[in-house]
Amino acid sequence: MRTLIASRWFDGERYHATPVSIVIDGGRIADVIPGERDAGDTQRCAFVMPGLVEAHCHLFLDGGELDLGVRTRYLDAPFANMMDVARGNVARTLARGISLVRDAGDRYGINHAIRSESASLEVRSAGIALRRPKRYGAFIAREVATLDDALAAVSELAETIDDLKIIETGIIDFESGTVKGDPQFDLDSLKLIVRRARDAGIRSFAHCSGTEGIAVAVEAGVDSIEHGFFMTGDILRRMADRGTAWVPTFSPVHFQWQAPEVAGWSPQTVAKLRGILDAHEEHVALAAQLGVNLVAGSDAGSPGVEHGAGLIDELFHFLRCGMTMEQTLRTATSRPRRLWGAEPADIRKGNRVNLAQFDADPFDDPRNLRKAAGVMRAAS
Repeated sequence: MRTLIASRWFDGERYHATPVSIVIDGGRIADVIPGERDAGDTQRCAFVMPGLVEAHCHLFLDGGELDLGVRTRYLDAPFANMMDVARGNVARTLARGISLVRDAGDRYGINHAIRSESASLEVRSAGIALRRPKRYGAFIAREVATLDDALAAVSELAETIDDLKIIETGIIDFESGTVKGDPQFDLDSLKLIVRRARDAGIRSFAHCSGTEGIAVAVEAGVDSIEHGFFMTGDILRRMADRGTAWVPTFSPVHFQWQAPEVAGWSPQTVAKLRGILDAHEEHVALAAQLGVNLVAGSDAGSPGVEHGAGLIDELFHFLRCGMTMEQTLRTATSRPRRLWGAEPADIRKGNRVNLAQFDADPFDDPRNLRKAAGVMRAAS
């Protein structure tokens, strides 16, 4: 039995500006005692909260690599090389206080392999996503030409995946400020795909931007909209009514705006990027007001979005939208775990130990979110 004493803490829902003694026995929280209770084998930290959750990442990709030629050639790299990259990303993730990630797809099986070998970081793996032939998503998805193909793929994937990833739209054309192409799956097809997954006990999430594609995905019943640029108030109200989650992933677009020289964007494109981000901030703020299930995910692995650091950046984006620190931390602790049916990590008596320790209190200064001291997580 040992005790972790924290000067201040966030339990997963609420902030406490007073000390707490967390008694740990056999990998579980045996007691949560107000104040400082020194019980011999004692560890101290300035601030503690549940281990953070990164809801959208690609562990096989190196977000720090900005050369597009190198990134393209990497997609033909040997499996062992990709595993080395993923292991490095696991270490970076843990160093930021993150104990659970949802890998949002790769066609190589790296996410499943890391899920199997990682004892320190919990990985939810979407395996390989679904896309229409010759449409966006080749590096993370398999092609399904017909509805029967799609339904058969869902049944097959359900045996090994934790969540089903669907590529519903293309990516954003930053120069025109629009989403490329029409939605990949129509409403009737997507409804049946989502239902097949649900019947197999699998939640679904959709790569989706653009008003038309988002509206189809929400109406089809996907559990989560990923990215969701060009959102509308009407769609957000529908999402609030249905309980649809939204992972807004500011970070990849923000990097394109912040470092336009990497892609060689013109001043006109930079202005479009800023407009896209401003509208996104407005819609995230509205989503918070409406009670939409906002969840933090950075799309780590995208150019300029490094694993671990990207999730912390995403929390700062939420804060810039006017969300409180409590609201923001819920998006990356208690809420995703609840929505996914994952084991809770709230600091409560009886819960398995899953704690992120920090050297300073982020409620004093949000920059302290960058001062993680480590993760304490009992093996499942």
